[in-house]
Amino acid sequence: MQELEKQRKAFKRLLTILIILLVLSIGLALAILFYIKIPFQKTAALPVYGNVPEFSLVDQRGNVFTRENLAGKIWVADFIFTNCGGTCPIMSAKMAQLQKALPTSWNVKLVSISVDPERDTPEVLSQYAKNYGADQNRWFFLTGPKKEIVRLAQIGFHLSAGVTPNDTVSKDEIPHSIKFVLVDQRGQIRGYYDGTDQELLESIIHDIKKLRKNGTT
Repeated sequence: MQELEKQRKAFKRLLTILIILLVLSIGLALAILFYIKIPFQKTAALPVYGNVPEFSLVDQRGNVFTRENLAGKIWVADFIFTNCGGTCPIMSAKMAQLQKALPTSWNVKLVSISVDPERDTPEVLSQYAKNYGADQNRWFFLTGPKKEIVRLAQIGFHLSAGVTPNDTVSKDEIPHSIKFVLVDQRGQIRGYYDGTDQELLESIIHDIKKLRKNGTT
Protein backbone atom coordinates (compact mmCIF):
# COMPACT_ATOMS: atom_id res chain seq x y z
CA MET A 1 0.00 0.00 0.00
CA GLN A 2 2.81 2.38 0.90
CA GLU A 3 4.49 1.68 -2.42
CA LEU A 4 1.25 2.43 -4.28
CA GLU A 5 0.82 5.68 -2.36
CA LYS A 6 4.37 6.72 -3.28
CA GLN A 7 3.65 6.03 -6.93
CA ARG A 8 0.50 8.13 -6.78
CA LYS A 9 2.36 11.06 -5.20
CA ALA A 10 5.13 10.78 -7.76
CA PHE A 11 2.57 10.73 -10.57
CA LYS A 12 0.84 13.83 -9.15
CA ARG A 13 4.16 15.69 -8.93
CA LEU A 14 5.02 14.72 -12.48
CA LEU A 15 1.57 15.76 -13.68
CA THR A 16 1.89 19.09 -11.88
CA ILE A 17 5.29 19.72 -13.45
CA LEU A 18 3.96 18.85 -16.90
CA ILE A 19 1.00 21.22 -16.46
CA ILE A 20 3.32 24.03 -15.35
CA LEU A 21 5.62 23.43 -18.31
CA LEU A 22 2.63 23.40 -20.68
CA VAL A 23 1.33 26.71 -19.29
CA LEU A 24 4.79 28.27 -19.54
CA SER A 25 5.18 27.02 -23.12
CA ILE A 26 1.83 28.47 -24.14
CA GLY A 27 2.70 31.79 -22.48
CA LEU A 28 6.06 31.92 -24.22
CA ALA A 29 4.48 31.12 -27.59
CA LEU A 30 1.87 33.87 -27.15
CA ALA A 31 4.55 36.36 -26.13
CA ILE A 32 6.62 35.54 -29.23
CA LEU A 33 3.60 35.90 -31.50
CA PHE A 34 2.69 39.22 -29.84
CA TYR A 35 6.12 40.75 -30.36
CA ILE A 36 6.32 39.47 -33.93
CA LYS A 37 2.88 40.86 -34.73
CA ILE A 38 3.61 44.41 -33.56
CA PRO A 39 6.40 45.21 -36.05
CA PHE A 40 4.45 43.46 -38.78
CA GLN A 41 1.49 45.78 -38.19
CA LYS A 42 3.73 48.84 -38.20
CA THR A 43 5.24 47.96 -41.57
CA ALA A 44 2.03 46.70 -43.21
CA ALA A 45 1.56 48.13 -46.70
CA LEU A 46 -0.63 51.20 -47.14
CA PRO A 47 -3.79 50.76 -49.23
CA VAL A 48 -3.87 51.91 -52.85
CA TYR A 49 -6.82 54.17 -53.71
CA GLY A 50 -6.05 54.67 -57.38
CA ASN A 51 -3.61 56.46 -59.66
CA VAL A 52 -3.24 60.19 -60.19
CA PRO A 53 -4.03 60.88 -63.87
CA GLU A 54 -2.04 63.05 -66.24
CA PHE A 55 -2.54 66.78 -65.74
CA SER A 56 -1.05 70.03 -66.99
CA LEU A 57 -1.19 73.14 -64.81
CA VAL A 58 1.02 76.16 -64.04
CA ASP A 59 3.03 76.73 -60.86
CA GLN A 60 3.64 79.93 -58.87
CA ARG A 61 6.66 80.76 -61.05
CA GLY A 62 4.61 80.56 -64.23
CA ASN A 63 6.12 77.27 -65.35
CA VAL A 64 4.11 74.41 -66.82
CA PHE A 65 3.75 71.71 -64.19
CA THR A 66 2.65 68.17 -64.99
CA ARG A 67 2.56 64.79 -63.32
CA GLU A 68 6.01 64.14 -64.75
CA ASN A 69 7.47 66.82 -62.48
CA LEU A 70 6.64 64.49 -59.59
CA ALA A 71 7.63 61.18 -61.17
CA GLY A 72 9.53 58.92 -58.80
CA LYS A 73 8.82 61.14 -55.79
CA ILE A 74 6.56 60.94 -52.77
CA TRP A 75 4.25 63.96 -52.61
CA VAL A 76 1.38 65.41 -50.62
CA ALA A 77 -1.44 67.37 -52.26
CA ASP A 78 -4.28 69.57 -51.08
CA PHE A 79 -6.85 71.92 -52.65
CA ILE A 80 -7.05 75.52 -51.43
CA PHE A 81 -7.60 79.07 -52.66
CA THR A 82 -5.98 82.29 -51.53
CA ASN A 83 -9.18 84.21 -50.73
CA CYS A 84 -10.48 81.45 -48.49
CA GLY A 85 -11.14 82.67 -44.97
CA GLY A 86 -12.15 79.33 -43.52
CA THR A 87 -10.13 76.13 -43.58
CA CYS A 88 -7.48 77.11 -46.17
CA PRO A 89 -5.29 79.15 -43.80
CA ILE A 90 -5.32 76.23 -41.37
CA MET A 91 -4.46 73.77 -44.14
CA SER A 92 -1.66 75.93 -45.52
CA ALA A 93 -0.25 76.41 -42.02
CA LYS A 94 -0.29 72.63 -41.59
CA MET A 95 1.44 72.18 -44.93
CA ALA A 96 4.08 74.71 -43.84
CA GLN A 97 4.62 72.70 -40.65
CA LEU A 98 4.93 69.55 -42.75
CA GLN A 99 7.52 71.23 -44.98
CA LYS A 100 9.52 72.15 -41.88
CA ALA A 101 9.21 68.69 -40.33
CA LEU A 102 10.28 66.75 -43.43
CA PRO A 103 14.05 66.44 -43.97
CA THR A 104 15.07 67.93 -47.32
CA SER A 105 17.04 64.74 -47.99
CA TRP A 106 13.76 62.82 -48.22
CA ASN A 107 12.89 64.81 -51.37
CA VAL A 108 9.16 64.80 -50.56
CA LYS A 109 7.20 67.37 -52.58
CA LEU A 110 4.15 69.37 -51.49
CA VAL A 111 1.49 70.46 -53.98
CA SER A 112 -1.33 72.94 -53.28
CA ILE A 113 -3.85 73.28 -56.10
CA SER A 114 -6.12 76.33 -56.33
CA VAL A 115 -9.85 75.81 -56.81
CA ASP A 116 -10.17 79.52 -57.73
CA PRO A 117 -7.95 79.74 -60.82
CA GLU A 118 -9.64 82.89 -62.15
CA ARG A 119 -8.23 84.92 -59.26
CA ASP A 120 -5.30 82.74 -58.22
CA THR A 121 -2.82 83.65 -60.92
CA PRO A 122 0.82 82.57 -60.66
CA GLU A 123 1.65 86.02 -59.27
CA VAL A 124 -1.02 85.75 -56.57
CA LEU A 125 0.05 82.22 -55.68
CA SER A 126 3.69 83.31 -55.53
CA GLN A 127 2.87 85.92 -52.88
CA TYR A 128 0.68 83.42 -51.01
CA ALA A 129 3.55 80.94 -51.05
CA LYS A 130 5.91 83.54 -49.58
CA ASN A 131 3.41 84.26 -46.81
CA TYR A 132 3.73 80.64 -45.68
CA GLY A 133 7.47 80.36 -46.15
CA ALA A 134 7.19 77.92 -49.02
CA ASP A 135 10.40 76.56 -50.49
CA GLN A 136 9.68 76.89 -54.21
CA ASN A 137 11.73 73.78 -54.92
CA ARG A 138 9.70 71.66 -52.51
CA TRP A 139 6.23 73.23 -52.27
CA PHE A 140 4.36 74.02 -55.48
CA PHE A 141 1.19 76.08 -55.87
CA LEU A 142 -0.73 75.25 -59.03
CA THR A 143 -3.38 77.00 -61.08
CA GLY A 144 -4.85 76.50 -64.54
CA PRO A 145 -8.12 75.88 -66.40
CA LYS A 146 -10.97 75.36 -63.94
CA LYS A 147 -12.27 72.30 -65.79
CA GLU A 148 -8.85 70.69 -65.55
CA ILE A 149 -8.66 71.36 -61.81
CA VAL A 150 -12.17 70.06 -61.14
CA ARG A 151 -11.45 66.96 -63.23
CA LEU A 152 -8.22 66.35 -61.36
CA ALA A 153 -9.92 66.77 -57.98
CA GLN A 154 -13.01 64.70 -58.68
CA ILE A 155 -11.76 62.00 -61.02
CA GLY A 156 -8.10 61.95 -60.10
CA PHE A 157 -8.17 62.40 -56.34
CA HIS A 158 -11.82 61.42 -55.72
CA LEU A 159 -12.44 64.69 -53.87
CA SER A 160 -14.93 67.54 -54.15
CA ALA A 161 -13.52 70.85 -55.34
CA GLY A 162 -14.75 74.17 -56.62
CA VAL A 163 -18.12 73.23 -58.08
CA THR A 164 -21.79 73.01 -57.07
CA PRO A 165 -24.83 71.90 -59.17
CA ASN A 166 -25.39 75.49 -60.38
CA ASP A 167 -21.90 76.76 -59.60
CA THR A 168 -23.45 79.88 -58.09
CA VAL A 169 -21.69 80.02 -54.73
CA SER A 170 -19.87 83.10 -53.51
CA LYS A 171 -16.29 83.40 -54.71
CA ASP A 172 -15.22 83.54 -51.09
CA GLU A 173 -17.06 80.32 -50.24
CA ILE A 174 -15.84 77.93 -52.90
CA PRO A 175 -16.49 74.36 -51.72
CA HIS A 176 -13.47 72.07 -51.61
CA SER A 177 -12.16 69.10 -49.69
CA ILE A 178 -10.02 69.64 -46.60
CA LYS A 179 -8.13 66.40 -47.18
CA PHE A 180 -4.40 66.05 -47.62
CA VAL A 181 -3.58 63.28 -50.12
CA LEU A 182 -0.43 61.16 -49.96
CA VAL A 183 0.92 59.94 -53.31
CA ASP A 184 3.74 57.44 -53.69
CA GLN A 185 6.69 57.23 -56.08
CA ARG A 186 4.53 55.48 -58.71
CA GLY A 187 1.79 58.09 -58.69
CA GLN A 188 -0.55 55.94 -56.60
CA ILE A 189 -2.78 57.49 -53.95
CA ARG A 190 -1.89 55.89 -50.61
CA GLY A 191 -3.64 57.94 -47.94
CA TYR A 192 -6.19 60.63 -47.07
CA TYR A 193 -5.82 62.86 -44.00
CA ASP A 194 -7.89 65.61 -42.41
CA GLY A 195 -5.97 68.78 -43.21
CA THR A 196 -7.12 70.43 -39.97
CA ASP A 197 -6.40 67.49 -37.65
CA GLN A 198 -4.00 68.06 -34.76
CA GLU A 199 -2.50 64.60 -35.36
CA LEU A 200 -1.97 65.21 -39.09
CA LEU A 201 1.81 65.58 -39.06
CA GLU A 202 2.43 62.48 -36.98
CA SER A 203 0.14 60.35 -39.15
CA ILE A 204 1.37 61.50 -42.52
CA ILE A 205 5.08 61.41 -41.63
CA HIS A 206 4.59 57.89 -40.25
CA ASP A 207 3.13 56.81 -43.60
CA ILE A 208 5.79 58.63 -45.61
CA LYS A 209 8.40 56.62 -43.72
CA LYS A 210 6.61 53.44 -44.81
CA LEU A 211 6.72 54.52 -48.46
CA ARG A 212 10.40 55.40 -48.20
CA LYS A 213 11.14 52.01 -46.69
CA ASN A 214 9.28 50.18 -49.46
CA GLY A 215 10.50 52.28 -52.37
CA THR A 216 12.95 54.92 -53.49
CA THR A 217 12.65 58.65 -53.87
